[in-house]
Amino acid sequence: MTTAVKKAVVLLSGGLDSATALAMAKDQGFECYVLSFDYGQRSLTELNAARQIAVQMDAKEHRVIRLHLEDFGGSALTDHSIDVPEEEVDGVPVTYVPARNTVFLSLALGWAEVLEAQNIFIGVNAVDYSGYPDCRPEYIAAFEAMANLATKSGTSGQPLKLQTPLIDLTKAEIIQQGMALGVDYSLTVSCYQADDEGRACGQCDSCRLRAKGFEDAGVLDPTRYA
Repeated sequence: MTTAVKKAVVLLSGGLDSATALAMAKDQGFECYVLSFDYGQRSLTELNAARQIAVQMDAKEHRVIRLHLEDFGGSALTDHSIDVPEEEVDGVPVTYVPARNTVFLSLALGWAEVLEAQNIFIGVNAVDYSGYPDCRPEYIAAFEAMANLATKSGTSGQPLKLQTPLIDLTKAEIIQQGMALGVDYSLTVSCYQADDEGRACGQCDSCRLRAKGFEDAGVLDPTRYA
């Protein structure tokens, strides 16, 4: 008797969290269809990292979709006139990209329907994170409810599940789980303003969270710094 293949669409930025989420999906026995976005972000080296990670983790398919979120701007990641902050700030930082996860998840939802995949993995985290509103559990729950109201699969007895395996973990716990699953973190790029060679600035919020995560996990930080 042939066992049905479990398919999942996995969002992969090329960073630490999304690479760990992909490893977890694979460990759970999912056939992984990986989706990345060139959305006009400052650093494209994370996309180069995503391509390497998808190959290294034996993704079934990897697609990179071009979006022009820089046409709207409004974020330090898509508008070069806004500096990436190098100090901690209160509230939602200027590195927040307006509606980014909603846009990404909507496209992942479309591909999942075509693939007849009932699971979408996203590496959002609500513990050691930058305060983005679209990383919170209540947002994820609301999107999943919407997805099941708005899709053919959701309204025909094949509900879609939005999987967020990292949402309650500290950065150190994420790294420890990833290490146990064989994630090669030297391939990942988390910096908001990495240079053309993929070297991190070591100053931005993402770099600080990443460095502290490796320190707290007791794991040697493989990040290449400029």
